[in-house]
Amino acid sequence: MATRKKLTKKAPVRAPASAGMLQLLVTLDDVKPAVWRRLLVPADFPLSLLHPVFQVALGWTNSHLHAWNIGGRRYAPDDGEVDVETENNEDFRLGDLVHAGSRFLYEYDFGDSWMHRVEVEKVLPVDPRFPWPACLDGKNACPPEDCGGAPGYEELRRALASPRHPEHDEMRTWVGGYFDPAGFDANVVNGALREMWDVLTRPEPRRGARSAR
Repeated sequence: MATRKKLTKKAPVRAPASAGMLQLLVTLDDVKPAVWRRLLVPADFPLSLLHPVFQVALGWTNSHLHAWNIGGRRYAPDDGEVDVETENNEDFRLGDLVHAGSRFLYEYDFGDSWMHRVEVEKVLPVDPRFPWPACLDGKNACPPEDCGGAPGYEELRRALASPRHPEHDEMRTWVGGYFDPAGFDANVVNGALREMWDVLTRPEPRRGARSAR
């Protein structure tokens, strides 16, 4: 395993957006029709917390490893499973690494290699209407997990679209009977983000506390 090295943090080109909210455009690479989400997230989120937001918003199931590439540097969970020289994503807030106009990459599942291109469209003041991460817009469904990356997803879509395709029945069973590549509902996504936020911010029970009878 490669020896981990602590990289010296470079100053961003512009002042960091460590306060306020970031409007992000997240686009899944090499997939047609395009799968994208427009998200609003707190700038002080550590990258480790941004990961579950992306998972919920896109529709992934958090079943694989992931990493970020921001400003030419790689960030990932320090769990001993990523055999590359990385920074611990828990130590860095997104707003300290980017500014309006920044672009960076989010890779999920190193086998299928789902690459997401992320653009910081705006840096906004805190909006009390959005105390949790929100999905402002989006289009098309996230590919099913473990379908073989972009090439495998294209083949899956062809098989599902044609009853005459030799693998149509097999693939329909594999996706659970039905899959709509155009399926996207911002209300459903925001409901899931709200539920995730409630879990993340729920106070932990005090040790030794007894339930009321």
